[in-house]
Amino acid sequence: MAWLVCEARVLASLEIAETRGSRLKGLLGRSEIDGALLLAPARSIHTLGMRVPIDVAFCDEDLTVLATRRVRPHRIPKPPRGTRAVVEAESGSFERWKLVPGDQLEIRQ
Repeated sequence: MAWLVCEARVLASLEIAETRGSRLKGLLGRSEIDGALLLAPARSIHTLGMRVPIDVAFCDEDLTVLATRRVRPHRIPKPPRGTRAVVEAESGSFERWKLVPGDQLEIRQ
């Protein structure tokens, strides 16, 4: 199992969507989100067909957080320049984790 880590703090268990199909599906069809999902590579996301709002962190290639947003269902948010990966989590997670732009994320196995 992988873990999402920031400054030596474990934020959540992490599922990694590395294939085109798994990135396209993302969190669609889920009403609950356990942990976080990393879409990599990914430059944008959508919540078309989603049932619940989600927190989204747009990251660069080094997993530095460029921007965070809470995205409601049926939206296509505009990603910031330089987005190369996206972390999705249950709405309210980033506030609990105190995740902000500039934070450096890492994946630990």
